[in-house]
Order: sequence, then C-alpha cells, then structure tokens
Amino acid sequence: MQPYDVLVVDDSVFMRKIITDLISGDPALRVVGTAKNGKEAVELVKKLNPHAVTMDIEMPEMNGLDALRAIMNEHPVPVIMLSSLTQEGAAETIKALEWGAVDFVGKPSGSISLDLHKVKQLLLEKLHIAVKTNMRKLSRSALSKPSPKAPEVPKDPRPFSEPASRMERRPATGAAGFEHIVAIGTSTGGPRALHQVLSDFPEYFPAPVVIVQHMPPNFTKSLAQRLDSVSRLRVVEAEAGMILESGTAYVAPGGYHMTVARNGNHSYKIHLTKEDPRGGHRPSVDVLFESLLPMRELKRHIVLMTGMGSDGAKGMLALKQSGAVTTIAESEDTCIVYGMPRAAVELKCVTHVLPQQEITAKLVQAVAREP
Repeated sequence: MQPYDVLVVDDSVFMRKIITDLISGDPALRVVGTAKNGKEAVELVKKLNPHAVTMDIEMPEMNGLDALRAIMNEHPVPVIMLSSLTQEGAAETIKALEWGAVDFVGKPSGSISLDLHKVKQLLLEKLHIAVKTNMRKLSRSALSKPSPKAPEVPKDPRPFSEPASRMERRPATGAAGFEHIVAIGTSTGGPRALHQVLSDFPEYFPAPVVIVQHMPPNFTKSLAQRLDSVSRLRVVEAEAGMILESGTAYVAPGGYHMTVARNGNHSYKIHLTKEDPRGGHRPSVDVLFESLLPMRELKRHIVLMTGMGSDGAKGMLALKQSGAVTTIAESEDTCIVYGMPRAAVELKCVTHVLPQQEITAKLVQAVAREP
C-alpha cells in the first residue's frame, strides 16, 4: 500500500525539519513537500494534492488561518493545525476548527522546541485520522465568516416562555428551576459540531446543558468563549461549585473530570476532580454521564457526537437503562470520526440517530413534550 502524502507548513526551517522527521518515522506516511508560509502552502496543495497538511498558525505573508480558508475554498484537504499553547493560540485554533481544520496538536513554546518529540504519538495518531477524513463532511457552512450571536429575543418563544433577559431569569419549575438536563459528549470534530448544535438552541431553553469535549486546558476556555459568541444560551467553562441554571451550557475544563452533584435538596452544582484519566481522557464523557445516574428526578437527555474511540457509550447505556428520556447519536453522515456514536449504536442504547443539524430540534421537541 502506498503511504499517505503529507505537506508540512511552518515558517521555521528547524520546525519543518523536526516535523518532517517525526512524520517520516511512520511507514504509512511520507512528507511530499514543505512550505514556509501560507501562500506557498495554498499553491503546493493544488500542485501536490496531499492527503493531509500540518499547518502552523503564525507565519509571514499569509498566516495559517488565512491559508486554511483558502485551501478549504479552493482545494479542500484535511488540515491538522499546529497551535501554540497560549490563550491567544487557543482562540485561533478554535477558529481553525470551525473553519474546516480536522484537529490540532499543541506546539511546544520556545525558540528551540526539541520537546516537540513529546507530541509525536499524538501528531501521528491525528494524521492517521485526517488522511481518512471524507472532506464532503466538512460542510461549507464552516468556511463562511461565523455569524454574530443570535438575538436575545426570538420571534416565536413557544413552546417555552421567554424571560426578558438572562439576568432576569427566574426558576420556572421545581426547586432547582428545571426538570430537564442535557449532557453532550464529543471529541474529534466536536468544536464545529458544538457550534452547530449550540447555535440552534433557543435562549429560553428551560434546562442546563453540560458538555465534555476532549481538549486540553486553555483550549476549553477559548472554546466556551467562542460558543458563547454564537449561541443564544450562555456558554461558560465550568468551575467547581457552579450552580446549574437553565439556559446555560457548561464546558468541562481541560485536565479535569466534570460531574454533576446535588446541592442539598434545592439545586445541582458542578464538581471537578483530577482523578486518573478514564480511557485516556480527562475530562471523560463516561464520568460525566455516570454522575447523572442517581438523578432520576431529572428528565435526562443524552447526546454523543463525532469522536474517536468509545468514550460515553457505556455511560449512555447505563443512563438509558436508568430511565433517560432521550439518547441521541450523531449519524455517520455528518461525523468527522464515527467512533463514539457508533459505539453507542452498537450497544443498542440510542433512541435517535440524527445528522448534526437535526440534533437541537430533537432536544427542543423532547423537552417540550415532557412536562
């Protein structure tokens, strides 16, 4: 079998050599070219037609984000971003994932980044996913400029009553102010999937949404900020002790397991731990889902979207067996990686298999039907 062709893009000669050596160590991959800026990268993608590209973000003439957009518009190929581990680098990476990048690898900081070898396994793993990605699933909607946050006042607030503003929200039903909870798990391809799903929620949605996206620290904060800018819901990176509120989405912080715990008899709160990774993940979707098992008084709606592996599938099965109202798996048609949803489908614990763009409508419908 012929190896997959990879184009390496970085403005540093040293980094291009390091990345090339890392990739060349895998017999299933070969570097067919290198580029020192985004402009060169766009031209070489057309000329070489590689199976995947590794793309630095900060480069002269044309940066990685601009190059990514041009590639996705003119000659789409799977792109892995090499991101700095700073907050600014994280924000740029989230944009790249929305605009069509398959995934990213954190790029060690420093003028001589010999410790890039530490991420060799991660880089190769993500390249193997990228070269097999069906580019038709990277919808062109991700390539347009992201829309501003939707208006606070929807045209038709039914079937829910709409508060005047977030600050004026008052509990609608029950001591905790809600009787439903939505829990979402995702991994590779998740930022764009979450962008789609959260931007479709009504602002008056009468339940909290708790989310695990496999992602390191810094990046989850930037993800939450980005999602907050496009969603009617308030979206925050979760902090220990936060009291859950309707109309708010909570993103698990990178490096921590997130669970939901009762807060006396009147509310629910976020709990964060540094316990060992589950299945290689911290945060883990299974850990979040399992924390909802005792909460039979809540109507639980569970979602698994695009991602490699099986994290969340066993937790979804347990929740289904304990009376969860809705269990949704994203369909293969829209998954960048049909791993986590497939695992749930194979366990026969899924009530609905839906494309990404239909998931929110089903959740809204399910909550409206369950008084």
